[in-house]
Amino acid sequence: MKILVTGGCGFIGSHIVDAYLDMGHKVIVIDNLSTGDIKNLNPRAEFFKEDICNKKIEKIFEQEKFDIINHHAAQINVRTSVDDPLFDANVNIMGSLNLLNFAIKYRIGKFIFASSGGAVYGEPARLPVTEDFPINPSSPYGLSKATIERYLLIFSQIKNLDYVIFRYSNVYGPRQISKSEAGVISIFIEQILNNKKCIVFGDGSQTRDYVYVNDVVNANIEALECKSSILNIGTGIETSVNDLLNILSEIIKKNVDHENDAPRSGDVFRNVVNASRADRIIHWVPKTALKQGIKKTFDYFKKIS
Repeated sequence: MKILVTGGCGFIGSHIVDAYLDMGHKVIVIDNLSTGDIKNLNPRAEFFKEDICNKKIEKIFEQEKFDIINHHAAQINVRTSVDDPLFDANVNIMGSLNLLNFAIKYRIGKFIFASSGGAVYGEPARLPVTEDFPINPSSPYGLSKATIERYLLIFSQIKNLDYVIFRYSNVYGPRQISKSEAGVISIFIEQILNNKKCIVFGDGSQTRDYVYVNDVVNANIEALECKSSILNIGTGIETSVNDLLNILSEIIKKNVDHENDAPRSGDVFRNVVNASRADRIIHWVPKTALKQGIKKTFDYFKKIS
């Protein structure tokens, strides 16, 4: 198959590109390199340095005739979405609609969309969160992701567009950048390797569900043959920021130097997802234990530092 991966020079997208190429698919990458790194680009992929918001990318669709779009390009920072909601909406809503428009026009078979298993649900009344929970985003970022989910459902009904929506929990691993709150593991590792204090927002008791990037890649592989679905992708394990500090302390064999700061607006306090539907539909389960994944991530960043 011929697959377009947007954000294919980014953290998650570049790992997906590698996997699709290893499967024998032809992969085309669109990335404006605003947060992606050209060093992440697999040389076997065809690359276009373009912005998903630019209507001129239609030429690429005319030329390549994709079978599938895997859409991972995004404005990824919750704080940025709060400070500049117009920018967030332009990238995450208008840019995604630009791609959806071309997907329909050029009769592309499937649209795989990276949504958020934390931001779209907001502060849930109970945990873990299933896909049937109400959509109640507490940030513009979450709202932008939820908006494109609704567009996909509508286009599925009126345009017969197949889709897979992945509501990721907090993804971590090699190549992760430190430009979003979801990147707390890479942020801490970067601060440790640079002999800086780790900054903990709030008292550190806030929790997330951390899933290793290779497990996320496996879900994107299964999505190629999956029927239209909305799927949580996470471990079902609730982990606090203080827990992360303890794991990193074990890795470096001393207590992580850290200090607390004020909580950030727009963030939910607790989040953990139930991914049993992904197990039923695409036979996906996470395989990487948190300590193992953090150790792999630490070793990666230590090697390149």
